[in-house]
Amino acid sequence: MPSISDIEAEARALVDADTTSYPAATLLRRENESYERIIGWILEADGTWQWDDTNYTTQPIGTQTLIADQNNYSFNDKFLEIEEVQILLKDGTWQIIRPIDQKEYSDLVPLTEAFSDSGQPEFYDKISDDTIQLLPAPDNGTSVTLASGLKIKFRRTASIFTSAEVTAGTKVPGFASPFHYAISYMSAIPYAMSYKKDRVSLFEKRVEEYKKDIIRHYSRREQDKRKQMTTKQRAYK
Repeated sequence: MPSISDIEAEARALVDADTTSYPAATLLRRENESYERIIGWILEADGTWQWDDTNYTTQPIGTQTLIADQNNYSFNDKFLEIEEVQILLKDGTWQIIRPIDQKEYSDLVPLTEAFSDSGQPEFYDKISDDTIQLLPAPDNGTSVTLASGLKIKFRRTASIFTSAEVTAGTKVPGFASPFHYAISYMSAIPYAMSYKKDRVSLFEKRVEEYKKDIIRHYSRREQDKRKQMTTKQRAYK
């Protein structure tokens, strides 16, 4: 299973570079950009399996405290896609609320006006990449529990490498190990564009092969879900 140390060594070997000609900070920046691109391919192909980077030690769930009469709530920039939003009711049960969009309701009446009275949130509207709007805004605790009363299940980006992890050299990417060296090839391309132009097309071709293999791998992980047991019809004379 290639670690970050192996991935960096391969990236430099591909372009005949060393730590002087291909500095650590530059390579790390390109590795992380490549890592996140790969995660984008995985999430696009992943269906309902809900892939998550294996380097994370917590579940992809964020919890926040509700504030009476406040509609908008921002969340971590690692959130890529909201899977589910829940509100903690006064009786201690979690209630799933569904997404809504302005165009689903009315172009004439803003959603905050349509749901102007605070109460138990029934809907949420994603108004930016890192902010949702609860509709209606939560009340002062009559129908909802304010403390840690908002729960968001989400899909998130990669647990990118840090310079300290590069120094340690043991961290591995949080996706299937047969594809780890895709980061090496992707990180080698920018260097090759400047110093090894004759290798660029070869590296780009290899990256495309990795991309196809990654998408194929992650799009097939639910084949067991699609298999069904059927009875075989036999004719008797």
